[in-house]
Amino acid sequence: MGITQIKEWYNRFKDGRTTMESEPRSGRPSTCRNDQVIAKVNAMVMRDRRVTIKEIAEEVGISTFSAHSIMTEDLAMKRLAAKFVPKLLTAEQKELHVEVSQDMLDSTNSDPDFMNTIITGDESWVYGYDPETKSQSSQWKHSTSPRPKKVTIIKDIFSVLTDMKMSQNI
Repeated sequence: MGITQIKEWYNRFKDGRTTMESEPRSGRPSTCRNDQVIAKVNAMVMRDRRVTIKEIAEEVGISTFSAHSIMTEDLAMKRLAAKFVPKLLTAEQKELHVEVSQDMLDSTNSDPDFMNTIITGDESWVYGYDPETKSQSSQWKHSTSPRPKKVTIIKDIFSVLTDMKMSQNI
């Protein structure tokens, strides 16, 4: 504290003040962090979890600092980028993978020369196209909700075998 501030507080206590809490002062009351605004922000985020702080602030009519405070402190949410996972399979796709693997295993057990008919390579190049950037995939989430996932579409050996099975009926 500076010397001026110390003198001010000394004079306040000398005049009979007994508390250190601030006195109410005139001025514009804060209206941005009330229940109504918080509910508006929450509804907006629940509609679109990828909404940005700037979009929230513009739509609700508050500052970006207030929008960020509401999101992090009042709603206890944080923005996370989607976690990359190689692929998300449906139950049907998983069953098909098991079926193709079982067929391959049966073919290997029934025909000892079956493995000689498989052509393999020592190197493969797979290109995946993912137009969504990390920041575009990020979204708001509560600490208890699961992390969002992002999938890239690539063709793997099971997909190739599945396609072969469907077209040739292995």
